[in-house]
Amino acid sequence: MSLLEMDSSSEVDSCESKCCSSMACANSIGAKEDSMGGCCAGGATAAACFHNSLSEETQGYDVEFDPPLENKYECPICLMALREAVQTPCGHRFCRACITKSLRDAGQKCPVDNEILLESQLFPDNFAKREILSLTVKCPNRGCLLKMELRKLEEHQECCEFSTVECCQCLGRYWRSELEEHMSLHCLRRQVTCENCAATMTYEDKEGHDQNCPLANVTCDYCNTELIREQMPNHCDMDCPKAPVPCTFSTFGCPEKMQRNDLACHLQEFTQVHMRMMAQTLRSMSIGATSMMTPVSALEALRFEPMPPPAPSLSPSSHSASCDCSQAVQMLRETIQQLEGRLVRQDHQIRELSAKMETQSKQMGELRCVIRVLEERTAELEAQQCNGIYIWKIENFSTQLHLQEAERPVVIHSPGFYTGKPGYKLCLRLHLQTPSAPRCANFVSLFVHTMQGEYDSYLPWPFQGTIRLSILDQSEGPMRQNHEEVMEAKPELLAFQRPTSQRNPKGFGYVTFMHLTALKQRTYIKDDTLLVRCEVMTRMDMNCLRREGFQPRSTDGGL
Repeated sequence: MSLLEMDSSSEVDSCESKCCSSMACANSIGAKEDSMGGCCAGGATAAACFHNSLSEETQGYDVEFDPPLENKYECPICLMALREAVQTPCGHRFCRACITKSLRDAGQKCPVDNEILLESQLFPDNFAKREILSLTVKCPNRGCLLKMELRKLEEHQECCEFSTVECCQCLGRYWRSELEEHMSLHCLRRQVTCENCAATMTYEDKEGHDQNCPLANVTCDYCNTELIREQMPNHCDMDCPKAPVPCTFSTFGCPEKMQRNDLACHLQEFTQVHMRMMAQTLRSMSIGATSMMTPVSALEALRFEPMPPPAPSLSPSSHSASCDCSQAVQMLRETIQQLEGRLVRQDHQIRELSAKMETQSKQMGELRCVIRVLEERTAELEAQQCNGIYIWKIENFSTQLHLQEAERPVVIHSPGFYTGKPGYKLCLRLHLQTPSAPRCANFVSLFVHTMQGEYDSYLPWPFQGTIRLSILDQSEGPMRQNHEEVMEAKPELLAFQRPTSQRNPKGFGYVTFMHLTALKQRTYIKDDTLLVRCEVMTRMDMNCLRREGFQPRSTDGGL
């Protein structure tokens, strides 16, 4: 029955009275129909079953009240909250369905005090009904923590996320909140489309369809070529270079099987053996044997036995056998000619392909040289854009630290960079000193090398200027503390003379630039990367550096 909420008490009473009347009418009509069906069935059992079902459907409210239900609102018969409460002349309250059933089954008396009670003496207790419908109940669905008035319970259950509803696809019951996800993602009966052939089917049938879909991509078992399934038989029978095929002379007794791309090599290698097999077949046919002799194996047929001399006279049967042999010989000759022509054509194709391969290899070599020159030119142009400030990004620095801990020398050179355009070309060299190194164990050493550049003939030598080396602090925020050193070029050292090789073997810098333990005190290493910055100012820019307040530290000399 529907539970309605009205704005005024009079409307509530009116509505509740109508609900009670309509429900009583429906119950009586149902009782009549069931009684008629029972009579037609010819037994009292059907009537008893109807009364039981009526009792189960129309007994009191089986819900959990909060606070608990008071005894005055409890039906003495079903021990639940009164549904369609009625009152007797003796002052007792019952559910309408419970007391009606009791009067019909146990006699016309009150179940509490056994006073005479007729069904016509029952009258609706609208006050109790209104009070009960106003009581607070908990939602009976497991997982739902909402509370509401009893009159709103039915409306809440129609939209409660924790109520169970039936899936229209698989007929299973699921929470309302999970039904949409179940129907679209998890239901075995949901409709899905094959991504290959666009056919529609249920999800539980898709696995079987995928194994037989004619447009699904499959891989050849022999050559790993990916094709659609309907093309695979023709591929294996005609095109697959690694599919096993019998020898062309299998009808003459060659038992060999090989990959298709090895067939031509096999035919060329065993040509004489195949010819002997054909001769043996001709010999067996020419002597008029009733059945053909079993051909010799391809590896055992190493001798050619001469044909015996013809008989001086032939019988009619022998003449017929000779005609058959002549036809077979002609067919074999034609087969031999076809095979020889095929071998000649394949030989020409192989020679043409070899010439093309040689030409392509030469072109590939030339292209590699061009690419190498372009890469070097690109790197040179990038180096010229530095304008004296270069940041060296050393990745996978943890690997270098592991090598250093293992007493293995670590020496890394940076790409070249220019101090300007035109300018000097320089590079950096970083050492990780081993733990056993004398006087500089576990130190980071940093040096600068001059390199041969495009503008060396225009520049004054030796190099003169100021170089600032830094290991950058990669921490966030303004409180960064880079580790920096500034050094002056010394023209008398070989490290600053014009290089005579691609990179000057002499460098200038600091053997003890920074201790390895200092790298861990701040964020000098981030994402396994170390950043080294080099700023170079030639002699013309030295005044700018002094104005910044940096005083050069004495270096360890040229190394």
